[in-house]
Amino acid sequence: MTTGTRRRMGVEERREQLIAVALGLFSHRSPEDVSIDEVAEAAGISRPLVYHYFPGKQQLYEAALRRAAEELTARFVEPHEGPLGARLLRVMERFFDFVEEHGPGFSALMRGGPAIGSTRTSAMIDGVRQAAYEQILAHLGIPDPAPRLELVVRSWISLAETTALLWLDGGPIPRTELERQLVHDFAALAAVSAAYDARMAQVVRQILADEPSDGMFADLVGRLAALPAAALGGVPTFSAVRP
Repeated sequence: MTTGTRRRMGVEERREQLIAVALGLFSHRSPEDVSIDEVAEAAGISRPLVYHYFPGKQQLYEAALRRAAEELTARFVEPHEGPLGARLLRVMERFFDFVEEHGPGFSALMRGGPAIGSTRTSAMIDGVRQAAYEQILAHLGIPDPAPRLELVVRSWISLAETTALLWLDGGPIPRTELERQLVHDFAALAAVSAAYDARMAQVVRQILADEPSDGMFADLVGRLAALPAAALGGVPTFSAVRP
C-alpha cells in the first residue's frame, strides 16, 4: 500500500497558482469581499504561505488584475482579414465572453475596486484601453490618426465598457444584440465625424468600399432605411452611400 504525497511547487509555479486562484475568486465576487483566508483555502495552502508570496491582498489583487488585463487585451487581437464590420463583431463577441466570465471582477475594476487608488492599477486599466485603441487603428491601417479619428475610436471603447457594465447590471437587451449594436455604434460615430471632417469622410468611404452588401455596416443602413420615412425624412440606400 502506498500513500500519496503532495508535490512541492517551485516559487514561480506557486505564484502562478495563487494568481489563478485569486483571479477566479475576484471574477465571481467583488475584490473587497474576498479574503486572504479564502485564497489560501482555495489554493490548499496556509494563510502565512500566501503572505510569503504576496505582502497583502492589494499586491495579490494587482497581480490577478495584471493577468486579467493581459487576457482582455488578447481578446482585441483579430486577423486583418475580411470586412471591418465582421472583424469588430468577432472582437465584441470575445469582449463579452470575457465580461461574462469575469463579471463582478470586471465591474469592480471599471467602477473602482479596492485598488482604485493604486497608480499601478490605473496604469494597467489604461494599458488595456490603449491596446484596444491601437488594435482598431491597425485594422483601419492608420498609425497616425487625425484628432477626430482618435476621438471616435476612444469614444467607442468607452461606450463598449459602459454598455458591458449596464448589461452586467441586468440590462434587458440581449447580449447578442448589444454586440451588433456596438459595431453599428462605431459606424455611426465615424459617419457623424465624417460630416465635419474631410479626412474622416475618406476613412468612412474606405470602410464602405470594403463592406459587402450583406455586411455589418450594410445591415445598419438597411435598418435605418426600414424606419418610417416621417421619422428620418428619408434615408439613402446602402448602394447610394457606397463610393
